[in-house]
Amino acid sequence: MAVPGRDLATLPKAHLHLHFTGSMRISTLAELADHHGVRLPEALRASLDWVPPRLHATDERGWFRFQRLYDLARACVRGEDDMRRIVREAAVDDHAEGSRWLEIQVEPSSYAPFVGGITPALEIVLDEARLVSADLGIGVGVIVAASRIRHPLDARTLARLAVRYAGSGPGTVIGFGLSNDERRGWLPDFAPAFDIARRGGIALVPHAGELLGPSSVIDTLSVLRPDRIGHGVRCVEDPLVLDAVAESGVVLEVCPGSNVSLGVYRSAADVPLADLLEAGVPVALGADDPLLFGSRLVAQYVIARDDLGLDDVALAGLARSSLHGSTAPAEVLDRADRDLDAWLSGPPDLEAATSARHSG
Repeated sequence: MAVPGRDLATLPKAHLHLHFTGSMRISTLAELADHHGVRLPEALRASLDWVPPRLHATDERGWFRFQRLYDLARACVRGEDDMRRIVREAAVDDHAEGSRWLEIQVEPSSYAPFVGGITPALEIVLDEARLVSADLGIGVGVIVAASRIRHPLDARTLARLAVRYAGSGPGTVIGFGLSNDERRGWLPDFAPAFDIARRGGIALVPHAGELLGPSSVIDTLSVLRPDRIGHGVRCVEDPLVLDAVAESGVVLEVCPGSNVSLGVYRSAADVPLADLLEAGVPVALGADDPLLFGSRLVAQYVIARDDLGLDDVALAGLARSSLHGSTAPAEVLDRADRDLDAWLSGPPDLEAATSARHSG
């Protein structure tokens, strides 16, 4: 039963946690697979009754299955046209869900073999981000992400590349991240890459505290000194770490649908969003990998409303945190703030709440 409320698709917000390949529509993956002759497993085949796989990636075997599915999807992205399509469709989908600013995360190394190297791969993403921003009116910035399963020297190379294309508006690199399995790699080995990115003036946005517990979060805070942390939800398991996160002011990019799909929490009602907010932690909701988890941005707000009991004032607060935790230009933030106030002053709409529930 949907909770009465204002239309979440018109709530002005920013999307700060979206991976490039994982942003794909399931229908797009099917078309690319057919075009390139890639045979997809049942879990990735588009159909009327398709449901996202339950992966339980908190153990090594479950993570392997998740990574295998992700790698199969990535194997369907084989050139400039495919890459541009992914960026454009991600922006179109976010724009339809009220996002004013999107920060899409990409590891250029994964696509470099098809376009002549990591530099052309990044330039393609940046160029399409610039074009679609101009076409739609949504700003699209790019996060360059290093991988924990690659050598730390690769991370330094990517950090230098990110800084070379750094900027403060659509179609520029606005951040540097670290993703993949938290259990792999030694965090201090990646600190030099983050130092390069810090000197280059871009946001530092590593993943931590989803597959591993609160120690992962406190280590990331002290070693990498981030501006935001992807996930970070398991900091609530240690009150001292939770207090440290709140005191730091670091924004957590919380992805409820991802947490449940990966088996971090048994149900959406178990996601500790209320605990984070009560502790004073700034939170931005994100969809992570809609391709595999079956839910996009608005669906995360629906979970916060229907499963976690947040009212529209609290939801507007989450949206505002996402905007002010982003790298969006001041003019984007000013207009979004005004529109947020207008959204809150409007009447609740039960029909809109119901349709949002089924839009993920």
